[in-house]
This record gives sequence, C-alpha cells and structure tokens, in this order.
Amino acid sequence: MIPSVLPTYNRAPLHFVKGEGAWLTEADGRRFLDLGSGIAVNALGHAHPALVKALTDQAQNLWHVSNLYHIPQQQALADKLVEHTFADTVFFTNSGTEACELAVKMARKYFYDKGQPERVEILTFDGSFHGRSSAGIAAAGSEKMVKGFGPLLPGFVHLTFGDLDGVTNAITEKTAAILIEPVQGEGGIRPVPDVELKALRQICDDHGLLLILDEVQCGMGRTGRLFAHEWAGITPDIMMVAKGIGGGFPLGAVLATEEAASGMTAGTHGSTYGGNPLGCAVGCAVMDHIADPTFLAEVNRKAALLRQRLEGLVAAHPDVFEEVRGSGLMLGLKCKAPNLDVVKAGYDNLVITVPAADNVIRLLPPLTLTEDDIAEAFTRLDAAASQVEAV
Repeated sequence: MIPSVLPTYNRAPLHFVKGEGAWLTEADGRRFLDLGSGIAVNALGHAHPALVKALTDQAQNLWHVSNLYHIPQQQALADKLVEHTFADTVFFTNSGTEACELAVKMARKYFYDKGQPERVEILTFDGSFHGRSSAGIAAAGSEKMVKGFGPLLPGFVHLTFGDLDGVTNAITEKTAAILIEPVQGEGGIRPVPDVELKALRQICDDHGLLLILDEVQCGMGRTGRLFAHEWAGITPDIMMVAKGIGGGFPLGAVLATEEAASGMTAGTHGSTYGGNPLGCAVGCAVMDHIADPTFLAEVNRKAALLRQRLEGLVAAHPDVFEEVRGSGLMLGLKCKAPNLDVVKAGYDNLVITVPAADNVIRLLPPLTLTEDDIAEAFTRLDAAASQVEAV
C-alpha cells in the first residue's frame, strides 16, 4: 500500500525536531553537526535570531495579498539585489525550479520580440542540475532525470562540461543562450574555472547570445563572494537564485539586465506566492547579513580553515577519500569508497553530509559555522572515515 507521502525520496532514518546554528537535534535527543544546511539553504544556520525576528514581525502584520498589489517587502528586497548585483530588475519565485522556468522563457521571449523567433535553443552541459520541472530536466538531459518523462521540452543542446570548442561549434542561427552553473552542485562540486567563465561571456558577446547563470546552489555567499561569478570578473544577462536567499524560507528569484528582460511585459509571467511579504521580509534580513563585506571575509577565512582540515582528512584516509574540491563553503570530498557509505557512516557519527554525482559527498555548512564547529566536523568525519575503513 502506498504511503500517505508520495514515496519519491530515499529518506535517511532521521527525524529532526530542532535546529540551532550548525546543529540539529533528533527526536531521540542526539545532536548532529549539520554540514548540509538543507542542501545549501540554511545559509545563516538554523533559527538565526535575525531571521526569526523578521519572520515573526511580518507574520503579525501580513502574510499574503498576491501580486495583484504592490508588496513593500518585495520592493525592498528587489532594491537590495539590484544594488549589490549586475541586475536591473528581479522577479521573485518560490524555488530554483521556478526560476529556471522563467529564465528559459525570458531568453526565448527576448529573441522573439527582437524579430528572431527561431532563436530558441539553449546550450547546457553534462552534469548540470536545473531543477525537476519540464524545462529543468530537459536542460540537464541526463537519463536519470528524464527517463520515463518524455516527450521532453525541446530546444536544449547538451554539451560536454569544460569543452569550449564544443560550445563554439554548437552555435547555430537557432541558438539563444548558454545556461551554466558556475559551480555544479548535484554534479559533484565541479567549479567552472574563471578563464572558462570569461570565455563563455566572450562567446555570448561575439555571437549575440544571452548568458544565463544558475546560482541557485553556489550563490548567496556560498563561495565567499555574494555570487560565484564575481570571482571571474564577469556578469550574466540572466541569473537564477534560490536556496540561501530565503535562509530556510521558500524563496527564489530571477535577476536580469533591463535588456535581457525587455520581452517580459505585463501578463507574460506570474506567480501566486512568489515574492510574498513573509518570504521577502526574511530575504531582506538574509541580504543584510550576507551582502556585508565583513561577513563574506569571514566566510573566506573559515572556508580556508575547513579546507585545510579536509586536506588533512584526505591524507589520513587515502583509501576512503581522493581529493577536496570546490570553493568557499561549497566543498566536496571525492571518495574512493562508495560515497553513500561515507554519508551513512556520518549519520552513525552524528554528522550530516550530502551525496552528489561523481562519487562525491558535499559539505555545505551554514556560512555562520564557527571554528569550534570546524574542529568538531573534522573529528566526526575522521570517525566516519575510520568506520568505513573498518568495514
């Protein structure tokens, strides 16, 4: 008999009832060090006082009115994002998946309004993850994502990750945009080198294409800059954001230049909940913290400490781990042992990590991780690795 919750998840046998900072409390009282942050969502940790206050203050006044009316909290968050990024305009969604849907629509509508309706194809890359909607799975194109869900949304051309010549060769009169994650998350913590991001920006400029960046997982301070593309010194035309922007409250956004967004006029897109007062009040509090250069400097300092400890972990357990990869506090341990075995050993040793492709475990801790938390992370991961070795 099918359970009342649709069984689409392989859930761990854990039932968390409380969180504080980088720590989660299980129903049985055990305390777990959370190096997953709800898959890079709880950027400021669990129950951050500023987010709790923003949410409760707003909840006492107004929850929802719909986008038929002006929403002051939405305007305030949009203004903050425009102030701190390349963008001229922002559309708010509830998730990264919804952000992907709009990014695709926006790129295609741009060329339609420019009198080039044939330009609908978007170049994407293997190992990518852009959500589980029809556009998201079609963009990723992997068998795991698309099997059984055809016919797929057409208009995506799948290329080899890191093959710049392949990008140039794939461009035709139908090409509209390039869509890429500056750091692949689900794909195994694979950063795109700065030189390649610069090259993709130049290719788009040379061929009149739009550059769409998916910063759903790598954005909002995760790599030590507000957004990961800043390390390369380039800007996109359209950018997808979610996860960390809400600090745990469902929130997403599409950021765009005025030119790229020019086709999205009244009536071309909408959302019942997107940009609601509750979500945007929390999002404003998140931005006030993460956009602070002092906060980001601390992220980079702590990231260096954590990476140093992880390099030592790899050296101490060469039969379990192969390398450390990633940027900032978006790190991965490439495993020699099966990565799910390492994740499960982590549960036994009260530490949460997240599996990814390429036999990697992801470490996506809260950006507020303390030095004591880092020391404890090493201790618990070391114990988990020893457990895997013993088996």
